[in-house]
Amino acid sequence: MAEVDMNQEVEQSPVVLSVQHVAKSFRLPTEQASGLKQAFLNWARGIKGYTEQQVLRDITFDVHQGDFFGIVGRNGSGKSTLLKIISQIYVPEHGSVQVNGKLVPFIELGVGFNPELTGRENVYLNGALLGFSREEIDGMYDDIVAFAELEEFMDQKLKNYSSGMQVRLAFSVAIKAQGDILVLDEVLAVGDEAFQRKCDNFFSEVKKDPTKTVILVTHSMDSVKKYCNKAILIKDGEIIESGDKDTVADRYTLENVAVKPSDAKQPSDDENDEVEKYPAGLNERVPFLKVWPISEQLSDGEQPFRFEVEYEFHEECPFYLAISLIDRKRGGVVCDSGSVRMFKTGRQRVRFNIPVASFNNSDFKLLVSLRVDGATPEGPTDMVAFTNEENSCSFAIRNAKNKDYALISERVLDFVQE
Repeated sequence: MAEVDMNQEVEQSPVVLSVQHVAKSFRLPTEQASGLKQAFLNWARGIKGYTEQQVLRDITFDVHQGDFFGIVGRNGSGKSTLLKIISQIYVPEHGSVQVNGKLVPFIELGVGFNPELTGRENVYLNGALLGFSREEIDGMYDDIVAFAELEEFMDQKLKNYSSGMQVRLAFSVAIKAQGDILVLDEVLAVGDEAFQRKCDNFFSEVKKDPTKTVILVTHSMDSVKKYCNKAILIKDGEIIESGDKDTVADRYTLENVAVKPSDAKQPSDDENDEVEKYPAGLNERVPFLKVWPISEQLSDGEQPFRFEVEYEFHEECPFYLAISLIDRKRGGVVCDSGSVRMFKTGRQRVRFNIPVASFNNSDFKLLVSLRVDGATPEGPTDMVAFTNEENSCSFAIRNAKNKDYALISERVLDFVQE
């Protein structure tokens, strides 16, 4: 498979970021000493005046040259702290971070911009803050301005820019800075639709460049599945899932569904033990969910691809299977079945097929989730379980009649001149 081959090539490339056993905590004040006397009395009574919050615990992973590496987690999980340690804003209490190459962090767009300076001056200021020399910024300047599409406005003060123009300039500095490792924190959904499309094309090209490495922190699982080749999921300061991007993204979604603000609580030791009994994506409610290929996994695409979904679910309530087809070569979801109602409980197998004759050559993966009704009848269904990398199904289409560039074959869909 092309994605598997690409990951193998990346694994053989040099490690550009190595995070080993990193831990970090912060002191949160609980009692303020109004003076030296009160501070002494607190000390004499054994009152520290603060509590320690452990934010990161023994974080370890490597990023190779050419990786598009995702870091995901719920708010408060510790991912922003980890990003600041990687960017050398914070120093870890334990462990080490080794960076090989020039790392360009963009944790917040527009940080370092001065509204009283012109767009041109802000580009040079921001570049200097990132550690680039004036000569290096000279070499990047035209690309930055062209990408932002602000050539006519670069000598105007930034305070006269619209908010959209400021975001475009900041993002253009972020992605056009010629570093070896680009660190982005929640900055993909910026600008208007046309600019987002332009950014999408840029990241699709960066993904193909074996010399560029991107670390992306995001809450968008669509972005993780589309761009990343590897990812980690952080929860309560620890990595609870790593490796396959789809497994990480789906487990993140499941974590958000499983813990709602109204019923959030700390899991007991018994519950933690129960979680450890099941592979990623599965649990006590759904102990088994897997996609089995029926057709040959190397297909010429002439016939529909046939497969079965095997599940185990015993609850007497409406439940559904949702199937997604992923283009592993180009990234993104090709199609999604929506929630398909199932009627038989217990351990069951259901057969499906999907026409693939309209596709060019590519590598694909079938992901399945088991879902139940959500809070409202007209609202979305809630995911209970999903197929991880091992339980999903991959297949490839190879046909001499097909091309490799676009997903849809020109034999099926083409532009006709009138």
